[in-house]
Amino acid sequence: MNKVEAEFGNLVKAFRKRHMGKGPREIRTTFCKHWAICEMEGNLSPVEKFIASAVDGKQALRSARTEMVKEMYRLHRPVEMEKLLGANFVDLFVDIDLDKDIGMSIFVFDEDIEKKFSV
Repeated sequence: MNKVEAEFGNLVKAFRKRHMGKGPREIRTTFCKHWAICEMEGNLSPVEKFIASAVDGKQALRSARTEMVKEMYRLHRPVEMEKLLGANFVDLFVDIDLDKDIGMSIFVFDEDIEKKFSV
């Protein structure tokens, strides 16, 4: 992970903490063409872990941790990320494994950020 990838990960963590109350414990970011791929561990709060232990709670939590996160980025454009990369945010793909508490977010930008920041 290069310096800009690490800084991008810190911005993701701060954004989620600001808008969701909690960011991931660990985050690893990799730039691949127009994508910033973030692998995140330690996403769930103690209350969310409790909710995930119930069958019905798992589906609600999965929806919250995927669809609602995407909506949050649509409502609150990640301008700090755009400024860091000098590229416009286009889309976001999100998934989470609730049992392992590991999430994946793929941020799509309008420029080849891998080429722009390769070491």
